[in-house]
Amino acid sequence: MLRRLSLAAFLALSATAPAFAHLNPAEHGSLAAGFSHPLFGLDHILVMVAVGLWAANLGGRALYLVPAAFVGTMIAGFGAAILGAPLPFVEPVILASIVFLGLMVTLALPLPLGGVMGAVAFFAFFHGHAHGGELGAAGALLFAAGFAIATAMLHAAGIGAGIALGRVQRAGLFTRIAGAATALAGLWLAFAG
Repeated sequence: MLRRLSLAAFLALSATAPAFAHLNPAEHGSLAAGFSHPLFGLDHILVMVAVGLWAANLGGRALYLVPAAFVGTMIAGFGAAILGAPLPFVEPVILASIVFLGLMVTLALPLPLGGVMGAVAFFAFFHGHAHGGELGAAGALLFAAGFAIATAMLHAAGIGAGIALGRVQRAGLFTRIAGAATALAGLWLAFAG
């Protein structure tokens, strides 16, 4: 079962990047361009799935409150960028979010739900600001709706993977390994570029 899950996750992640490269809003519409945006970059995929894994580790109300905090604050960051509000260190904080979220999944610390929501919201604001800075010719509302839907779907994939991994092993070992791999991928992205 775990082998099938691993293969499915690998195929899903490898298929999303080339298939959903940043779409031209003039050709595909703003909604499709926004939807494709989080699916294009490995950094986006890693963070969104890690948020879902972390929520799954916490369970209960975290399954919907943690992703909701991310999506809601990401939209606020997008709005700030559209309004021209400057935000320093956007790319470094996005890269740091991969490492941080990967470590949080790996460590599986019993943190209060409000603290987890605050942490993901902090990083979400930077992700949203980056989306707003890359808007281009897309219509803002449809673009935002598209990337919010894609982000929620990636969170759901992380939650599903976290729940599935939690059922096939003891003490969250495979979930922790996935978190460590996410953190290492974040370090690789930070130093590769």
